[in-house]
Amino acid sequence: MNKFFLKPNVVIEPLINKWYAWTHLISPATAALNLSKRYLKIMSSYIQAPQIHAAAALNPKMKGGPFMDYPENRVEDVKRLKEETMEKQRILLQLSEAIGELEELLKQHDKGLSLEDLYSKVPDLLKGYVELVYDLNNNPSYRFFESLIYKSEFYDKSAQSIALWLTENDERPFVLSTAKMDSANTLQLSVSFDNPAIDELSRMKRTPAPIDDIAKLLGVKEGDRDLFDSFFTEEKHPVYKKYMGANVRMRYFGHACILIETNDISILVDPLISYYGYESSVAHYSDVDLPDIIDYVLITHNHQDHILFETLLPLRHKIKNIIVPRTTSGALQDPNLKLTFNAIGFKNVIEIDEMEEIVFNNCIITGIPFTGEHSDLNIRAKSCYHIAVDGFTFLFVADSRIVEPKLYQHIYKSIKEIDVIFLGMECDGAPLSWLYGPLLVEDLDRHKDQSRRLAGSDFDKGMSLVNIFNPKEVYVYAMGQEPWLEFISSIKYTDTSNPIIQSNKLIDTCVKKGIIAERLFGEKEILYQHIGGE
Repeated sequence: MNKFFLKPNVVIEPLINKWYAWTHLISPATAALNLSKRYLKIMSSYIQAPQIHAAAALNPKMKGGPFMDYPENRVEDVKRLKEETMEKQRILLQLSEAIGELEELLKQHDKGLSLEDLYSKVPDLLKGYVELVYDLNNNPSYRFFESLIYKSEFYDKSAQSIALWLTENDERPFVLSTAKMDSANTLQLSVSFDNPAIDELSRMKRTPAPIDDIAKLLGVKEGDRDLFDSFFTEEKHPVYKKYMGANVRMRYFGHACILIETNDISILVDPLISYYGYESSVAHYSDVDLPDIIDYVLITHNHQDHILFETLLPLRHKIKNIIVPRTTSGALQDPNLKLTFNAIGFKNVIEIDEMEEIVFNNCIITGIPFTGEHSDLNIRAKSCYHIAVDGFTFLFVADSRIVEPKLYQHIYKSIKEIDVIFLGMECDGAPLSWLYGPLLVEDLDRHKDQSRRLAGSDFDKGMSLVNIFNPKEVYVYAMGQEPWLEFISSIKYTDTSNPIIQSNKLIDTCVKKGIIAERLFGEKEILYQHIGGE
């Protein structure tokens, strides 16, 4: 029986109710609110005025807005999707209503009085899934028993699917506002994310197998076989050459994705990779450049440009451990990432707390506090990382906004000077409502919404970090500039954009201080002589 490889430009796109899967669509409570207050609203708006959506999709300034990127002739398709969603996801829509009722119940409560009598008034759908609590200012709130919700009818794996299609470039609609409708060149399969068949399909990028076998595992219908078979080839892919040098090798894969390798360990930070092996005007690494075994994947925080299931699910079979920031808050805005990853089939998830160390072989990974970039919401599922390999040190600050330098002065006392810092400087950011709007009880006034932004560090805040840790090298990253990021971030800069101006100023200042500094773009490789090296 002939064996075939999966073509290098096949996209394995994860979907939930035909919308692009991201973390807030996995945790049931956030999924319910996004469904009712984001996606149903977008579909209804398109059905009412498709011409407005079609025009907005052609306007670069509207990229990232709540507009479906379809021409006017898809109205009937969107109507069907809306009707199917309301029918099949009725329980999630009821959950959304129940959360709203609970919020109103707490709002009407006489502040400061015991909450115990309110339990009988909690909506039936939420009884036993929430604890009513006060903060120390006597503001009433609640927390979810999130692990129980995952075991309830609210977590419905049948809503999950994958879409297989061939890509030739980076052009894609903005996925947080455009559902994946049926098309002639796309094969949508009802496969839950925890299905081992996804691992077997992904392995075929490097290890050939019979097409009939994988088709059976994925439940491909006979009528879809011609399209399915077109995703495979007998042509061998390039083979990954394991790094065997005596140094520490750093490879930048774009955005916030960094691979740290020695001859015996590999650590991948915030995987978001342009997989797909097509010709591009931007030089970049792809999945061909990833190890066959990844010892540790580090996740910094719960935003869609740092946790990309489209990258992570095909990598699952080669990831030995995945490290996520710890949270047990039960807060709506702060879903537990270990539960999220466990639910979609990752069984090797390790939680890390602030200043907690994970030690293995000649490497120490330390969780570092992460401030800012979350619109002042109380969110614990976020962590920067300090990595020491035989004494050579990296600090990944991700999108941190250094709002209080004193914090990092305290951290410095513990970890001392750093060899290399990676700092996110997307310092404008989107307003609070762009990402967290569906979770808010009430809409904020525009000026308040605009004041609470998903923003990283500007020049002053970034330089405060540099001055504290005195690194030998500084790299600005996580800027969303690579063209393969637009479909998830909608960012497009010019030379006059504030984040570019601010990061240029930081780089120039560092260079004048004798520090190697650069804003990363596309790809970058550096070899570092670590203390334990030859």
